[in-house]
Amino acid sequence: MNTYFCGMIGTGKTTIGLRLAEELGLDFFDLDREMDRQLGYSFHRLVAEKGWLAFRELEYSICRGFSKRKNSIICLGGGTVRYDWNVDVLRPSGKLILLEASIDALVERVSKADRPRVNEGVSLEEDLRMMWEQSRDKYLSAADIIYRTDEKTEEEEVWDLKNMILTDPEFVDLKKNCKIPS
Repeated sequence: MNTYFCGMIGTGKTTIGLRLAEELGLDFFDLDREMDRQLGYSFHRLVAEKGWLAFRELEYSICRGFSKRKNSIICLGGGTVRYDWNVDVLRPSGKLILLEASIDALVERVSKADRPRVNEGVSLEEDLRMMWEQSRDKYLSAADIIYRTDEKTEEEEVWDLKNMILTDPEFVDLKKNCKIPS
């Protein structure tokens, strides 16, 4: 069983996922990094040159590959679970944890990164707000667990999620493969 972190851009999927994988001694994968690795260049370039459809096709292919992995912490892209075909291919192989944060927290975090906009011609805050309003139901219906990432420190968040995996019966298969004392 895998643990998939999903959520909007800036919710901390990669930061928390990587730390959690290290704490649990599990393999870590990140969709954006895997996409860049397969392309041999930044996925930003793919979006600029070929558009979002080419991005989504590659994203689905990577999700299919992730679904064949076992006992890994995997961070999905910000929009991955907005597409049912991705959720359908991932759900049988793991639990999806939706990371949530306020729009203000997302704006603060995302403004530090150069990322392609989904809704061109609007401010970052408007872009994020529009994405959340349009896709809230998709995020929530994909999630097995919802966890907020704007109320505690990163260390506390990692501790909470680690404790959840080590104590929740839903994660029993993953717990067996952790390389730490249980």
